[in-house]
Amino acid sequence: MNFAVINGISLHYADTGEAGLPVIAFANSLATDFRIWDAVVAGLAGRFRCIRYDKRGHGLSDAPPAPYHMDDHVADLAGLLDHLAVSSAIICGLSVGGMIAQGIAAAHPDKVRGLVLCDTGHVIGDATMWNWRIETVEGQGLKALQDGVMERWFSAEYRVPDNAAYAGYRNMFERTPVAGYSGTSAAIRDTDFTTSTALIKVPTLCIVGDQDKATTPELVRDLADLIDGSSYAVINGAGHLPCIEKPDVQLSLMDRFFRENDLG
Repeated sequence: MNFAVINGISLHYADTGEAGLPVIAFANSLATDFRIWDAVVAGLAGRFRCIRYDKRGHGLSDAPPAPYHMDDHVADLAGLLDHLAVSSAIICGLSVGGMIAQGIAAAHPDKVRGLVLCDTGHVIGDATMWNWRIETVEGQGLKALQDGVMERWFSAEYRVPDNAAYAGYRNMFERTPVAGYSGTSAAIRDTDFTTSTALIKVPTLCIVGDQDKATTPELVRDLADLIDGSSYAVINGAGHLPCIEKPDVQLSLMDRFFRENDLG
């Protein structure tokens, strides 16, 4: 396991692939850790250097007291890239990870060669929703939200009792530190990237599961429309986490995007 102290906190990360390969940095969603990218990274082996990390408050990284700010998450990823001597990378982010990717593109455009924005938006939800979630998890723990979140994360076909992986992702959600969930929820609540995202100039692919109830296809379509020249793709049979439900389809879309934009 690899750890680095970035901005005063310990971040858990993985860095796989040869140093001379093009770099993809992955940012994961709320209440998950970097293992959600396992199947996608396996499909990129030998062609890309893949950097994954547990953002603050998640996985094995430190969980400082809430609230967090999106600038904190952006600075953490930028600092990790600097720590690993990565001058520029493709940033692939899911949900809040997609917001972090948009934030990196705005604050550190020199670090970004391209973007893969998965099941995310320039704005996600509203203050009322996020405040309710924060109050709920701080009072009752994450289990109080678990069933509703799973319905947004996964298709009905995936949410079956004999799917051992589904049970594992339920565990991943429930075991997220309360500070990490509530802190990052506050960061999402307070973020509106409408203006800065409209200025993004790097090649961008926007992906969404057709059954995503958290960041809907309509929201991701609006995001793609903000970014001049971006591509938009819907993955059938997937909810909020296509990298888990349909990794082969996501890989195919990413590979085509990389070829078309000379990013491979």
